[in-house]
Amino acid sequence: MKFKTCLLLFCSFLTFAQKEIKLYNGPAPGSENWTRVEKSTFGPDSNLIVYNVVDPTLTMYLPEKKNATGTAMLIAPGGAFHILSMDSEGHKVAKMLQSKGVAAFVLKYRLSEIKTDNPFAEVMQLIGNSKKLDEINAPTIEMDIKDAQTALTYIRANAEEFDINIDKVGMMGFSAGGTLTLGTFYASPQNQKPNFIAPIYPYIPAVDYLKKVPTSPTPIFIALASDDQLGFAPANTQLYLDWHKAGNPAELHVYEKGGHGFGMNVKNIPTDTWHERLTDWMKAQGLLSRKHKADWEKPYTDLQLEEMAKAQALKRSRDFANLEKYREANAALEVPSKTKKRVVFTGDSITEGWVRADPEFFKENNFEGRGISGQTSPQTLLRFQQDVVELKPEVVVINIGINDIAENTGDYMEYYTLGNYRSMIAVAKANNIKVVLASVMPAYQFPWRKEIKDVPAKVISLNKGIKKLADENGLVYLDYFNALKDERNGLSKEMAGDGVHPTLPCYKIMEKMAKEAIGKAMVKK
Repeated sequence: MKFKTCLLLFCSFLTFAQKEIKLYNGPAPGSENWTRVEKSTFGPDSNLIVYNVVDPTLTMYLPEKKNATGTAMLIAPGGAFHILSMDSEGHKVAKMLQSKGVAAFVLKYRLSEIKTDNPFAEVMQLIGNSKKLDEINAPTIEMDIKDAQTALTYIRANAEEFDINIDKVGMMGFSAGGTLTLGTFYASPQNQKPNFIAPIYPYIPAVDYLKKVPTSPTPIFIALASDDQLGFAPANTQLYLDWHKAGNPAELHVYEKGGHGFGMNVKNIPTDTWHERLTDWMKAQGLLSRKHKADWEKPYTDLQLEEMAKAQALKRSRDFANLEKYREANAALEVPSKTKKRVVFTGDSITEGWVRADPEFFKENNFEGRGISGQTSPQTLLRFQQDVVELKPEVVVINIGINDIAENTGDYMEYYTLGNYRSMIAVAKANNIKVVLASVMPAYQFPWRKEIKDVPAKVISLNKGIKKLADENGLVYLDYFNALKDERNGLSKEMAGDGVHPTLPCYKIMEKMAKEAIGKAMVKK
């Protein structure tokens, strides 16, 4: 089949977590004369159901770049080729995979006609006669395989845009979607086959091509319940045995209870976690390794990074403000002399990165950096006594708030952030420490939280509040924002490679401004 890009892609779709597109330009080949109208309803479990699908679509769930694994998964919901369980076996699965760094694509494929206003009753009647159901579905399944092949070809053709590897494109499906997954794999030429498959409680009809076990190693993951009302367990067990015997990487999970169609529904039984077994399997197949690691992460294995992340999470739960960070450094400092006054810079990664980028600036001026990467204003406030007051500085430069907007420790509320500023000001004044309030740095977008919108507007508004606090309290306001912003009210590549964290040339500009502001604060009474 000659692939024709079907795309009504909007140039902005990559900005959003998901986007639905039509799979073909114009009517889908083979069903041009269908007059039925697509409809939707909700099932007994409140999941979205669609039927009478005429125009196939793909709904895309793309992960953030920092989490991307380069793996893609085409997802085919089930429903006896007459309805589609779009939530439990589609969108919820896609969101789960997206959270693991997988580019997930939900396929809404063509369906056999529902002729009544009660799709569930009609499907249940047909399921009772599998022979008749197979006869009705046979021509539709051929079209569905074309839909899946078109989708897989499209995904690979746009691999660069989707940040995926063309040899890490898999397909999974549920019930009839599992049948479609197997059918697509068996019926496709090598260049259109999925690289791995995961049929979940699939129906395996007595069709010859579904008995062709691949000779080239292809990983397969199968999951179902032994109390499946439709009696699919024996055929699925045989499917596993056939693939295993042929030397293919194969994994089978048969749950005692769960019935047919458990999908992402929560029943408070072991089938609730089948998807964790899927991602465990994908990890073992090398499909969940992050594609874009930071330089510091590259020397470590995925397992080591996982263990480090767990350790950090545990530490955060026990030490929210990271009071341990500077404990030894603080204890090693001598009491400042009257002739050599100390200045403390407190904040987040902007401050911590500054010390690393230009340590001489701090050493020569008797400045102490007490920034902690990722921190928000409540965390800085919690350690203000230890990391500022007890160092007995003449001046403290407070630069915090960008991570509040990034929602690093919860929902952003400007009033709450400014309240933390008020508390730090009050503590500093009570200890005769002069204060410089630095503006939040410009930022157009957060690379790690692209879903947060209107960042420049939030920064500008917060800075107005910080300046108002400075004016009300007779403090020096250090306006980095207006000195460094670009035309988007963000930071240029020259000022910050990732748009947030300053480069050394940017820090050099900030150094001159900071020294001037500190000088003004020193002479204030």
